[in-house]
Amino acid sequence: MLLCLDIGNTQIYGGVFSDEKIIFQFRFSTRQTFSSDEVGVFLRSVLKENNITPESIKNIAMCSVVPDVVYSVRNGCIKYFEIDPFILQAGVKTGLKIKYLNPQEVGSDRIANAIAAINLHSNKNIIVIDFGTATTFDIISKEKEYLGGAIVPGIRISMESLESRTAKLPAIEISRPEKVVGKTTKESIQSGLYFGHIGIIKEIIQRSNQEAFGGTKSFVIGTGGFANMFNDTGIFDAIYPDLVLTGINLAYKMNLEKEK
Repeated sequence: MLLCLDIGNTQIYGGVFSDEKIIFQFRFSTRQTFSSDEVGVFLRSVLKENNITPESIKNIAMCSVVPDVVYSVRNGCIKYFEIDPFILQAGVKTGLKIKYLNPQEVGSDRIANAIAAINLHSNKNIIVIDFGTATTFDIISKEKEYLGGAIVPGIRISMESLESRTAKLPAIEISRPEKVVGKTTKESIQSGLYFGHIGIIKEIIQRSNQEAFGGTKSFVIGTGGFANMFNDTGIFDAIYPDLVLTGINLAYKMNLEKEK
């Protein structure tokens, strides 16, 4: 079995692959500092609690957008699983032509999403929208070129910013409102977060199609925690909640073949 880990700014998202299928997923809150022992004990415990023996994990692969956490996670894997994990980072094989001016600036989670997208939908121009701490847009051509994208504050960040920087606006539950015209402060914030995000998404898709693909329609993929909030808006052609884990798995296999 292969354990895949996506280390994000707010949480570690993990999944176990068996015979190319994800059989278990979990999330673990990310802090700026935690020890390798905390990581290792948590990973072994969460596997055991879900009837997966830690000894059945034969390989570990991960990507991270939090450099300070990588050391602890890597050493936790070595200490508690006796596995030095594969890390998706600059210099490894991805199957993509990275067109960023500085390829090392591209978040490895965005690369993982792109790897999965081109494998799931080859010969298509693709836009991947990932609803995480930030909402990211990745533009990939049918020639497997990672052209770039856009990054905007995520829905939760936007809500927390309103709460922390205003005197009277409260923290609210993030959910889809029934109407755009809110009748209470709570409804008004929910409306702004939801419909405002839709406006951002549609504008960036339209401009990306025009700029990158000559105005032709791209295949739009949604992923990340809040993607399903927008599943019936007509924005997406497909939603894959576990896209990043699939990409990490594919990257691991590509580089395993390269070593052989």
